Amino acid sequence: MSTATASRDATRPPPAPTSVAPRARRRDLTPLWLLSPAGLVLAVVTLAPIGFLVFTSFTNYNQRTLFTGAYQGVGFDQYATLLSSTAFWMSLLRTVIFTGAMVGGSVLIGMGVSHLLTRLGRSWRYAVTLVLIVAWAMPNVASSLVWNWLFQPGYGVLNWVLDQGGVFGDTTDLNWAQDPALAYVSIWLLIVWQAVPFIALTLNAAETQVPLEYQESARLDGAGELTVYRMVTLKFLRPTLLLITILSVIWDYNVFNQIWLISRGGPGDSTATLGVFTYKTAFVGFQIGQGAAISVVTTLLLLSLTAVYIRNLLKSGEDL
Repeated sequence: MSTATASRDATRPPPAPTSVAPRARRRDLTPLWLLSPAGLVLAVVTLAPIGFLVFTSFTNYNQRTLFTGAYQGVGFDQYATLLSSTAFWMSLLRTVIFTGAMVGGSVLIGMGVSHLLTRLGRSWRYAVTLVLIVAWAMPNVASSLVWNWLFQPGYGVLNWVLDQGGVFGDTTDLNWAQDPALAYVSIWLLIVWQAVPFIALTLNAAETQVPLEYQESARLDGAGELTVYRMVTLKFLRPTLLLITILSVIWDYNVFNQIWLISRGGPGDSTATLGVFTYKTAFVGFQIGQGAAISVVTTLLLLSLTAVYIRNLLKSGEDL
């Protein structure tokens, strides 16, 4: 081949790609057809209710609408009213503080139980794991009712135990739900008790994957057990801890059943978090459009938290 021919071949544009056969194009749509049933179900049970919720938040949907079907569009009036409501901001503040307390308590106790499982023998580890699974599997409504009985004045088991101890005086008729601080303590104990099994088992699964040679190397360098856990174990647990924390924030932020069954948001509105405030607005006061606006704002707040989690998760994956 001559030099001129080689030069022409080098400068010649590459051949245009051949068209894909119609059969191959149809075959590429196969995954979409396979996913379409699940997509339709998600659209019906998830996207459609969310769309109706957003639509309702721009209307004056109320009790009259339930009987007559008549409503009017009000634009952003529901959101303007909501953002100027002192009750909304107070419930949001209570929600943020209480969520922080619940997430902090459940994550810290879950970390302790997870680390304890790594120190137990096989029999004890199986026994503790079984107890955690049973506690985790109990429906929160049933466990909330049982919890409420434990704290009942007059015949509650916990009041009787405290009365027998004599430290707090006569606690037989102590009504936990009628005191804001005691109501928060009771609800906090219940939610942490329900959350710890999932956190402990998830963290334990991640902790068993920590390379033992890193821990042994730190011990040979003179590090104590607390230092080994803080400098080595926690480094490998960071992605799992981040995932558990954001999930706990989402779950605890939306807590309703436990608060409603124990205190109904009382006394007064002292334990009315956003979930209780939304329920009272939409289904007690029948200001359904206003309740929809609260739900939309709550969803946007949780989406922002989720975005922060995804960003930090990707960043932590790059750092490892």
